[in-house]
Amino acid sequence: MLMRVTLAALAAMLLCAPVAARTATAAAATFSNPLLPSGPDPWVAQRDGWYYYTHTLGDRIALWKTRDITRLAETTPVVVWRAPANGPNSHSVWAPELHYLKGKWYLYYSASDRRHDDDAHRHSFVLENASDDPTRGEWIDKGMLKTDHAGIDGTVFELHGRLYFVYSAYIGDHSDLIIAPMANPWTLSPQQVDIAHPTHRWEMQGGRKILEGPEFLQGPSGKVFLTYSASACWSDDYALGLLSASADADLTDPASWTKSAQPVFAQSAANGVYAPGHNGFFKSPDGKQDWIIYHATTGPGWKCKQRSPRIQRFDWRSDGTPDFGLPVKTGVPQAAPSR
Repeated sequence: MLMRVTLAALAAMLLCAPVAARTATAAAATFSNPLLPSGPDPWVAQRDGWYYYTHTLGDRIALWKTRDITRLAETTPVVVWRAPANGPNSHSVWAPELHYLKGKWYLYYSASDRRHDDDAHRHSFVLENASDDPTRGEWIDKGMLKTDHAGIDGTVFELHGRLYFVYSAYIGDHSDLIIAPMANPWTLSPQQVDIAHPTHRWEMQGGRKILEGPEFLQGPSGKVFLTYSASACWSDDYALGLLSASADADLTDPASWTKSAQPVFAQSAANGVYAPGHNGFFKSPDGKQDWIIYHATTGPGWKCKQRSPRIQRFDWRSDGTPDFGLPVKTGVPQAAPSR
């Protein structure tokens, strides 16, 4: 009798196990924003099944390494570089971006001289690491990129075997987007072209005329896009705009680019998300889904404080343009990236 009860109990356990597993899997397959309590200017790079995340820390650069971007809060960051005590990159270390180019890792970031922490002394810098794992190895300072203007938020992308650098340049009382081909990951060509400047009212909120945080995105049909953050970060109206170019366009020709008439991703008071911007893009682990990462605040009038990193899936319209939708409400479960 004892044996029969024991076997029955074991059978029940085995029958229930798949249900429990399915329940656990279902719970693990959802997440909610934000990923961290704070994290301005978030960025994600992917390689060999790993996600590498970073954001602005002001005096250093740290990397989070994880297989599951939705569990970022469970990952311990590794500080890979600290600003020197003095010099042109000693202060206001902003918007780091990690890129794998030509067989090495590169970290691009903006910084200023602590003796002159103003727009005229903000520039883009780059570090190089030959290690397969960017959280290890030695980061070598490759210096300041020789841009025509002071500026911030440099990004890099490769298209048709050619590298391009795009940044937000301070020109007069506004910030424009400048593109330049690259001879290598730390050297710009002399050809540096202004491809966009503030023209719409939604790009001039918060008392500044700003286009910043450019990010490259290529559509399913090969069409080329650059998102950018418009207006001042301390404005609730901080939002994403979009530049579009054909797949075979000359990206250094301003006429190749078309600017969106309206923001393509903006605040949603109904969802309690304000000032969404400074984004990046990544794929789901199985490569089938497109995701956007961005920062935002959960209350109006928070200015640049408590900007937290968030992610959500986006799709593509029939005309080949990205559809980012509305910022998802804080704390609402979303399906995790597909595996």
